[in-house]
Amino acid sequence: MRITHPVAPKPRASGALLSSTKSRSRIFKFAALVFSFFIFSVSAALAQPEQVSGEANLKLPDLSSVTFLGMDGHRLLMIGILFCIFGLGFGLAIYSRLKNLPVHQCMREISELIYETCKTYLITQGKFLMLLWAFIAVIMVLYFGVLLKYEAVRVVIILLFSIVGIAGSYGVAWFGIRVNTFANSRTAFASLAGKPYPLFRIPLAAGMSIGMMLISVELLIMLFILLFIPPDYAGPCFIGFAIGESLGAAALRIAGGIFTKIADIGSDLMKIVFKIKEDDARNPGVIADCTGDNAGDSVGPSADGFETYGVTGVALITFILLGVKSPTIQVQLLVWIFVMRIMMLVASAVAYFLNGAIAKARYANADEMNFESPLTSLVWITSLVSIALTYLISHLMIPDLGGDGSQWWKLASIISCGTLAGAVIPELVKVFTSVESRHTQEVVKSAQEGGASLGILSGFVAGNFSGYYLGLTMVILMAVGYGVSTMGLAAAASMIAAPVFAFGLVAFGFLGMGPVTIAVDSYGPVTDNAQSVYELSLIEQVPAAEIKRDFNVNVNFERAKHLLEANDGAGNTFKATAKPVLIGTAVVGATTMIFSIIMALTDGLTVNVDKLSLLYAPFVLGLITGGAIIYWFTGASTQAVTTGAYRAVEFIKANIRLDSAEKASVADSKKVVEICTRYAQRGMINIFLEREENCRSRIKAERNASARCDRHRGHGG
Repeated sequence: MRITHPVAPKPRASGALLSSTKSRSRIFKFAALVFSFFIFSVSAALAQPEQVSGEANLKLPDLSSVTFLGMDGHRLLMIGILFCIFGLGFGLAIYSRLKNLPVHQCMREISELIYETCKTYLITQGKFLMLLWAFIAVIMVLYFGVLLKYEAVRVVIILLFSIVGIAGSYGVAWFGIRVNTFANSRTAFASLAGKPYPLFRIPLAAGMSIGMMLISVELLIMLFILLFIPPDYAGPCFIGFAIGESLGAAALRIAGGIFTKIADIGSDLMKIVFKIKEDDARNPGVIADCTGDNAGDSVGPSADGFETYGVTGVALITFILLGVKSPTIQVQLLVWIFVMRIMMLVASAVAYFLNGAIAKARYANADEMNFESPLTSLVWITSLVSIALTYLISHLMIPDLGGDGSQWWKLASIISCGTLAGAVIPELVKVFTSVESRHTQEVVKSAQEGGASLGILSGFVAGNFSGYYLGLTMVILMAVGYGVSTMGLAAAASMIAAPVFAFGLVAFGFLGMGPVTIAVDSYGPVTDNAQSVYELSLIEQVPAAEIKRDFNVNVNFERAKHLLEANDGAGNTFKATAKPVLIGTAVVGATTMIFSIIMALTDGLTVNVDKLSLLYAPFVLGLITGGAIIYWFTGASTQAVTTGAYRAVEFIKANIRLDSAEKASVADSKKVVEICTRYAQRGMINIFLEREENCRSRIKAERNASARCDRHRGHGG
């Protein structure tokens, strides 16, 4: 017999006192963080020589000093603005067309609810971004204004264009959310007719709308800086813009990735705990899962693509201005690169319409369709059209570079390595992710025979092998680019470190398929959401005669679910194919950016070059520190997912109603979204500071959740 003694309850602080204490704690942490960054900035600045080179000090050459195709470079790029306007119009036209597609009211209500929760997420992230910008702005003012002693106008320009960069990432992400939440309900409704082609056409059109809008906005901003900002201030504009879009991408990409995993785990665990079906309308985590699909697979890649496109451009501009001594060749290369960027819009649009015509001819009246087939053909057609235009434009724009008439095809070949990678990498990814691939079947069989543990290990094996082959492919194509760059480029262009410029052009080639890469990546969240919209709308409870009367559609519910499932499989596959392309572009572009910064800090490799060696101890220590950061980041982000998922599961367990409601309340669904957003943001900034508090609260919450779970099971859950 165990005797327990009564224990007096501990006095508990009031809610206001607890809130005040936590607020003060966070203020102290924030102040300490600001002070640490200030000390770091001071130390870094004091370690620099008095005359510091950098992107903010760059001066653009006179673009009108060189003639191309009978007109000067400045006037030629002015025509490029018309192409950007065309791209914006293309995106808006598809937006309007999607909005006006037929959809049942019950499906529209679900997609609008998803949009409202996405909007709540984006507004919260917007506030978070402003807080981050204020923090970074203090650092920028201290570094550029106080320590480097830039004049006030230059510092203000950097700050203003950092806001432009954030606004660009944020605006494109918002546009993507709106387009996708139109497309998901329209795709779900289109499935009722039992024909597969509309289920392919609608998500792809939505993705192309986002891709064309993203590239057009990015290019328009950079052309504005290049053509209308005085040359002395173009450098600060570019560096501010790059800082802003990098900040926006970091918050939206990383937090979006954490969010989608929190929501995914929280929603899926309920299927196991309560033995309910996928996308059960009574599960308040399903709407959060849909929001997460958009946050992680639409908002994140859009902001990431916007940032990668801009930063790679800034890196190439910086490298050209620092590594090429002749102003004439600088103008030739700058105008050539921007004309090539403009042609990327044309290539993607041509490939989209050409592939659309082929797909319509093959599948418009078909009853069965392999959804992966037209997506694959789109990628390859875009790649081939881009490569053809690369050689054509290069021949027209730079037939002679520094007296060498062969450099045009060599530079075009280097860019084509990146463009080819944009098509080859998806093929390699499909070997491991396609619904028909041997590796995918092996993962399924492992899970069936050995349970979750063996399934996870099998997926881990496939993931590691795929990573190896993707990396090897990039190395091979970059090596080809390096080989071509040794064929007289340095002498013809009077260029320092020509192979580094070649790596930047490889990344540039990746971007040649930018709109299509974004399109096939956005295809996934639309098809995933379409399934959820179908289930959550309870469309099967609507009489078929009513749908026939209102929309003249002969409904086949079972056929609709089959098509949505097959299309979702293709969407998941191509989400996986697009991400390595975006990540590969970022990696190769970052390599060029790092070398551009090195050239800026060493005045064109003329001073402090001895510090860039493994024999220099601080250099080695920096490499080790950078490698260690990867593991810290992995731990912090994973902790954010596990902590947030636990909170989401706890809330869903306490509020799910299996026997008293047809669907979860809007308030409960929004609450799950709020939980996911909060912990995604903590994972971005201070999850590592909250570790002890989380551990304590997790133990307490675990006991409460266990008791709630028992009560629900007692009610038949």
